[in-house]
Amino acid sequence: AEPPPARHQEEGEEEEEPGPESAFEKSPFQLTAEDVYDISYLVGREILKISSEPQGEVPTRVAQLQFKIVRILEMLEALVNESNLTVEELKMERDNLKKEVEGLRKEASPSICLGPDKMIIDLTDPNRPRFTLQELRDVLQERNQLKAQLLIAQEELQCYKSGTISQKEDQAGPMEKESTVCSSSGSSKSNEEKTIIKRL
Repeated sequence: AEPPPARHQEEGEEEEEPGPESAFEKSPFQLTAEDVYDISYLVGREILKISSEPQGEVPTRVAQLQFKIVRILEMLEALVNESNLTVEELKMERDNLKKEVEGLRKEASPSICLGPDKMIIDLTDPNRPRFTLQELRDVLQERNQLKAQLLIAQEELQCYKSGTISQKEDQAGPMEKESTVCSSSGSSKSNEEKTIIKRL
């Protein structure tokens, strides 16, 4: 009895990788970069054979090459058509999205035409501007004026207090010349204070 044929050999033959010619049998949408290289290799090989074959074999080689070139053109046509369809679909989707965005913008905010130097202020924002620059300048100027008037009033009050103390010392006993000067100046300062208070 003869031993059965080795299955490993059969499986090995079945699992052999397809040759470069299989690239022509694939769908154009299933081609890979390796398939493109295989097609390029086959076309180049056919051209070399045409240049090296005897004149009698040239028509046969040309016919084989022509078949391959026609197949390549069919693949390219299918790919281009599919690409054009995809581009058209993308354009339509883009236009639809633009319309949706424009509609949402119109619904979200009313059409307000603002000038180049104008802005919208949110009244609920705690950090929003509340005064104009001119109003702030006026407030600062008024504050500085009040500060100056306060300093003058404090100086006059201090002088007035010194004059009152000098008058008490006059009643108690002899006083120095400086007290006399301060007392006399105190009465004049008092008059000036009344005048300033009237102005205020």
